[in-house]
Amino acid sequence: MFAECRTQGRGAVMPFVVGGHPVGTPLGDLLRGLESAGADAVEIGIPFSDPIADGPVIAAAMHEALVAGASVESVLAEVQSARSSVGIPLVAMVSVSIVDRLGGPAFLDRLAAVGFDGVIVPDADLDGVDALRDAAARLDLAFTTLIAPDTSASRAAEIARGARGFVYVLARRGLTGERQDAPDITDRMASLRAVTELPLVAGFGISTSEHVAAVLADADGAIVGSALVRCLADASRDGADAVEAATSVVEPLARATRAGR
Repeated sequence: MFAECRTQGRGAVMPFVVGGHPVGTPLGDLLRGLESAGADAVEIGIPFSDPIADGPVIAAAMHEALVAGASVESVLAEVQSARSSVGIPLVAMVSVSIVDRLGGPAFLDRLAAVGFDGVIVPDADLDGVDALRDAAARLDLAFTTLIAPDTSASRAAEIARGARGFVYVLARRGLTGERQDAPDITDRMASLRAVTELPLVAGFGISTSEHVAAVLADADGAIVGSALVRCLADASRDGADAVEAATSVVEPLARATRAGR
């Protein structure tokens, strides 16, 4: 996917959604809508009762999904059902607590079996991910933890060297959420490119088309989460069509992928 974007002279936009949210909207319908709107890949958050770095918008969406009965099993079943009609990569964002509880490396086999193309384990201890990384390599899954703004250069290099498919770089400190200004990632991306040839993807606080264009001047991909999740929550509350709402958010973001190059 990243290679194809490069041949088109642009970066990738990778929206984030929460599995089971908004309640009542089939995940498959949402994924197909995002693909038609121009998403290059979709990151699917598996609901967790104690999200570590998610701000109030995503945390609330996860809570709503769990209260309505969403589970790891239900999200995996929806992905499996939708996979044959969704052509873009799907990446799971899942807490290491869930991964460990459901078998560690064996859980990655399940992700691959239902049709995920990659996994992000945001709260994994770098010193304990070797088995997960080996499983991802065996299954040909993309795999990454997170590089934070205050991660030391040596540790960032270690994370990047251990990733597969792409490297997830936090664009800002703190929690996920919408921001007014575009993040400044130029120096950090330059330093990471000195230690890895993998595509670099930025997330956290990327909310608008202008943010996407700015980020893709230095990164290979931009993840937009809270802005989309908030729009989906608003549509659900107002009785509007969630898929149409998602399309209205992602279409201008997809157009902006060409403006950063």
